[in-house]
Amino acid sequence: MLPSKDDGSVQVTDTPDHAQSNDDPPQDDGSRRRFSVPWKSAASSDLKPSWRREKYTGALLFNVCAFILPALYSTLSKLWVANIDSLMVVTTDSYTYIGVVAETLNEGLPRAAWLIIGDDSSRTFRDRLQLTHTLILFQSILGFLMSIAFLAGASTFAKGFVPVEVRSASLTYVRISAFSAFSSAVEYAVSTSTRALDKPDVPLVISSTKFAINIILDFILISKFHVSGVKPTVNMQAGIQLACNLASAFAGLGYFVYTNTVRPKVPQDEGGVPVQSVTPSLSALRILLPPGVVTFTESAVRNALYLWLVHGIVSMGSNYATAWGIFNTIRWGLVMVPVQALEAATLAFIGHSWGEFKKSRSGGLGKVSWSQLWSITRWAFYSVFIALVVEIPLCIFMAWGTRPFARYLSGSDEVAVITEHMWRTIDWCYLFYATSTQLAAILLATKPMWYLYQSLVSNLLYVLPWAIVCQTAHLNPGDAWTYHSLVFGGSLVFSFFDIIVVLSLWAVRLVKGNAGMSRHHLA
Repeated sequence: MLPSKDDGSVQVTDTPDHAQSNDDPPQDDGSRRRFSVPWKSAASSDLKPSWRREKYTGALLFNVCAFILPALYSTLSKLWVANIDSLMVVTTDSYTYIGVVAETLNEGLPRAAWLIIGDDSSRTFRDRLQLTHTLILFQSILGFLMSIAFLAGASTFAKGFVPVEVRSASLTYVRISAFSAFSSAVEYAVSTSTRALDKPDVPLVISSTKFAINIILDFILISKFHVSGVKPTVNMQAGIQLACNLASAFAGLGYFVYTNTVRPKVPQDEGGVPVQSVTPSLSALRILLPPGVVTFTESAVRNALYLWLVHGIVSMGSNYATAWGIFNTIRWGLVMVPVQALEAATLAFIGHSWGEFKKSRSGGLGKVSWSQLWSITRWAFYSVFIALVVEIPLCIFMAWGTRPFARYLSGSDEVAVITEHMWRTIDWCYLFYATSTQLAAILLATKPMWYLYQSLVSNLLYVLPWAIVCQTAHLNPGDAWTYHSLVFGGSLVFSFFDIIVVLSLWAVRLVKGNAGMSRHHLA
């Protein structure tokens, strides 16, 4: 237990990061978590450049590298498919939409990792390791079952998310991509849990492996420079992508298992029995389930509405659907990479800070001072500042660069014009998104139920009414974006103000001492 001052604040002294044994009870880690420390001193220490995974800047660097490689490959794959058959570029988006469905599963239990596995103050490293193994096994089973369902329902899925012009030619692509749900389940569970364990090198191994194998095989088999005698096809690209996803997911899993449970010597008691098992268990699953159900519910509502809207976009025809796919490539490949990397770092470090603070208040949270609240949540504000520094120039640059970039990826001038219009209409909204994502991470890593509240407010009060309008307005490609921009762009702005209100209410409750800890810390 950390010593407390009379006013309840926590005094923390500097100690080396993770100086304790992996199997001893957690000790104070003052280099990362400081309460009642002047904000300038804390910021100077927190933002000091470092290569160490346990530091904010080091973790952020690892996360940027891990997120940027898949985004780069997604961009290159669209370019190579356009070289094979520009009409089939839209087919590759079926892989993305399978990923969106799988995301509902991936954002369930794994997102509880920040609150549960990220608590390195109340749990030993071996406790957290057992929770991680349980999470990975459970998600892998669910992902495999989902892949079987996609395989069986490939034709139904294609009717909903592939334009009629290329639907029949896309069935094989959908069937091959079905097992991406399994690979993504393994990858997401491993990546999220290891980031919560302060091991962002594991996701980097996954991304690096995937990128390297994909680039080599695509270059040899489907690029403009493919070996003679090979006839590139879109289905070949899907097969390569699936093989690489599976290989990289299990490479990351193998690297994680080896570095944490094989290479280290497992301590034993006098009878030769391991002190504590790290094998998956039902008791560990029961710990993860309560917050996991909350995050699953949030993701299910959000992604169901998104896929409903995408179904309407696909019905607008091949050019409009292709433009939407290219637009998503731009936002996921350029806009989202820094935002996602910052969010991952924010979640991990707020999870650590919140666990430390709860440990210091074992009898209940009581009243929390504003300075203590800042010390817990400061990582999110660092991320907000960095996100805006990156995203503002990027939005300005892409206002002129969208059309040539879209033309390069799609091979179509018409698609490029539509994509440019989409981007210029709502590019500024992603500045709100970059900010609200970091602020929402505060709730996700501390009180997931409040995170669910703010998401339901945004999706049920804003997105749902507009989604209904889009389904009943008899849209055509000429006027559809007027409505779609209000849904997608407007929701980003609405969510920003929504999270500000909900986060303010959460903070006020803590300061007034009205947010006592429930059994699973979800209140």
